[in-house]
Amino acid sequence: GFLSENAQFAAALARAGIVFIGPPAAAIQTMGDKITAKAAVSAFGVPVVPGLSRPGLTDDDLVGGAAEVGYPVLVKPSAGGGGKGMRVVHDAAELPGALASARRESAAAFGDDTLFLERFVLNPRHIEVQVVADGFGNVVHFGERECSLQRRHQKVIEEAPSPLLDAATRDRIGAAACATARSVDYTGAGTVEFIVSADRPDEFFFMEMNTRLQVEHPVTEMVTGVDLVELQVRIAAGEKLPLVQDDVVLRGHAIEARVYAEDPSTGFLPTGGTVLDVVEPTGPGVRVDSGLSPGCVVGSDYDPMLAKVIAHAEDRPAALRALDNALAGTGVLGVSTNVEFLRFLLADPDVAAGRLDTGLLDRRTPDFVAKAPGDDELIAAAVHHWLRDWPRPVGDLWQVPSGWRVGAAAPTIFRLHAGERTDHVYLTGSP
Repeated sequence: GFLSENAQFAAALARAGIVFIGPPAAAIQTMGDKITAKAAVSAFGVPVVPGLSRPGLTDDDLVGGAAEVGYPVLVKPSAGGGGKGMRVVHDAAELPGALASARRESAAAFGDDTLFLERFVLNPRHIEVQVVADGFGNVVHFGERECSLQRRHQKVIEEAPSPLLDAATRDRIGAAACATARSVDYTGAGTVEFIVSADRPDEFFFMEMNTRLQVEHPVTEMVTGVDLVELQVRIAAGEKLPLVQDDVVLRGHAIEARVYAEDPSTGFLPTGGTVLDVVEPTGPGVRVDSGLSPGCVVGSDYDPMLAKVIAHAEDRPAALRALDNALAGTGVLGVSTNVEFLRFLLADPDVAAGRLDTGLLDRRTPDFVAKAPGDDELIAAAVHHWLRDWPRPVGDLWQVPSGWRVGAAAPTIFRLHAGERTDHVYLTGSP
């Protein structure tokens, strides 16, 4: 699989005398297989979800052990991530079919159809902890991130710290994350993911360790003031961690929204096309990580994430408002995005109150209705096209799209389509 190839690549670099900015090959190998990862962390006292996990489990083994694990169960591929191959099974009669489809999807995605079972945690929340370790045995965690707002196991909105955990639980889950890193002699930046029941916030279980820096690392950087990218580069250069655990202090609250090339009003169908223009927010506490620029083409060959919009403020309500304002100032012309849906989520009463779980987004999706474009939007689109074609400086008047004529001015006409609506916009004059 991909992680195995990464481990082999890291080992080859080491033999060539090239430093790999990341963990040792052995750590990637162990954590890249969820079965061996669970065994490794269990030996260090890290709590894991009750289940059935050992190499070479057959369908008969899984069916036979499911009752002891306890329904509902979660079928998981050992080799992969991103939700591929995962199935929630509520009844024994559903399990054989779920195993067959999970094996097919896992084999296609990861080249490995090994499966295992875990008890499905009811009302689950997805909490992850950022860790950084150096080559001298020092491991520090930088607090947790709440990643429960997700769709098909792909995160949509993340925040730090979690509104669920109290200080005592934060210390315990952070210590468990550091123990996870020590279980594989980890170095560099990594993320330890836990599942926590919303009904039992003091009880958490290890899910997996991502042996890399996560997409949502900016929220951790904004609440700790630590540049995690710089840290991992310094560690790769042989330096010690410049701080200890007591030096890590969380200040304020940060929330990140992922801008995707998808249309939530049509079942989140992927979108694409040529980016005509980009508007990105600025201001105190606002950060945008983006690779977008006018003229770039968004296709279907890669992940649909286009940008990350992050906001930091003194507390969670202020951070929610700041992110909503930032999204209101975010625009990608030429490609449909999920920005309107993100603002819909932020306005949800349960999101505002911090009552989150991994199924919340799917439950709210049927209530989302995209706003139909009105006259202002159609006129603005026409003006954008018009001004884009205006020559600078003005040359031949016959080439200027102003409607100028000998005798009398004639309007420039644009026909614009929006769904079933077609409008003709008439523009006269000059900019």
